[in-house]
Amino acid sequence: MPSLRAFAISLTGNIDRADDLVQDTILRAWSHFDHFQPGTNLQAWLFTILRNLFHSEYRKRKREVEDPNATLAQRVAVLPEQSARLDWADFRTALAKLPHDQREAILLIGAEGFSYDETARICDVAVGTIKSRVNRARKRLTELLALESEEEFGPDRLLQAALNGHGDVVGR
Repeated sequence: MPSLRAFAISLTGNIDRADDLVQDTILRAWSHFDHFQPGTNLQAWLFTILRNLFHSEYRKRKREVEDPNATLAQRVAVLPEQSARLDWADFRTALAKLPHDQREAILLIGAEGFSYDETARICDVAVGTIKSRVNRARKRLTELLALESEEEFGPDRLLQAALNGHGDVVGR
């Protein structure tokens, strides 16, 4: 055992990692003892297992990126799809409960990305009327979806645009 540990320390340069490596080696040898051929050198077999474990760990670590504060992981994290689908279904249900003129205005502004002026021309009404309809639609959607604020609804750009009143949808 001491020579196995010394070899592990020479490979890793870290006593704690070396001890973990020796422990993993013993566990691997124990669980695969049926692969050991009687009459061969047990120590050589253990050293081979240790060396192979070290190189496997080294290759794995080489592909890993150090991220101590999880900032990188947070930027590349993907939100689960199922909640977005449920949010979308809830949004569609709430949207269907809006009066036609409010639904039309909020969809033209939020989903289609038209400006208030363009939406007013499409609907053949004054810009102030469109602003009023969108505002009432946003308030009603917030009520129907039981939200305290639009941030609660989730990451969907279309929904954010509709609830926040942005004149366009980012990424279109």
